[in-house]
Amino acid sequence: MQVPNHLGVILDGNRRWAEARGLQPWMGHWEGSKTLDKFLGWCLELGIPQVSAYVLSTENLNRSKKELDEIFKAAFDAFNRWEKKQSVFDKYEVNIRFVGDLSKLPPKLVRLMGKIMQKTAKYQKRVLNIMVAYGSHFELTETIKKIAKKAIKAGRVEITQKDIETNLLVPVPIDLVIRTGGFNRLSNFMLWQAAYAEIYTTNTLWPDFSKEELIKAIKWFNSVQRKFGR
Repeated sequence: MQVPNHLGVILDGNRRWAEARGLQPWMGHWEGSKTLDKFLGWCLELGIPQVSAYVLSTENLNRSKKELDEIFKAAFDAFNRWEKKQSVFDKYEVNIRFVGDLSKLPPKLVRLMGKIMQKTAKYQKRVLNIMVAYGSHFELTETIKKIAKKAIKAGRVEITQKDIETNLLVPVPIDLVIRTGGFNRLSNFMLWQAAYAEIYTTNTLWPDFSKEELIKAIKWFNSVQRKFGR
């Protein structure tokens, strides 16, 4: 079984999972953070070189203050666990990157993210991108600003596809996107990188996602003949 070089995952269904159990919506985020821990472990075991996990979108930031506070608490708890079990990332040589508009996040959470990124910056064998306060519209806007600044400095107006790709927050194209929760849409997730990605959707809500389902998605990916528009 050939694993994708770059796997994207859209973590959908946390709130629906909680509501189906008569719980407050944010309890699904706490449960979902535990699933993310397990999911990343499975990806390391399977030898997937790069993973991008869509944890919090720019649109999600419009939710109620109470829910956002709980999301941030769940994220801090999860990332704090990662910081304490550094040996796992050392073993697999994982470079952890937090990608998005981090200025929208609580300073305490951003400081913890910074510590983790600093500790793992030396590794390049595996890459884990945690997409938080992220949206493709934000990424592409920031990319264009960066290119425009360079173009003005160089006195060159021409912008190529390569210029855009090299200035993206995550420059590597995605091979497979897994979306849980049953919806068939990208929801502003890495639109440039996923241009020719295969998209696998499952009705399973994120907190219930299992290793067996991950393997099933990768087997499906292996069965698809990729044409890249040709």
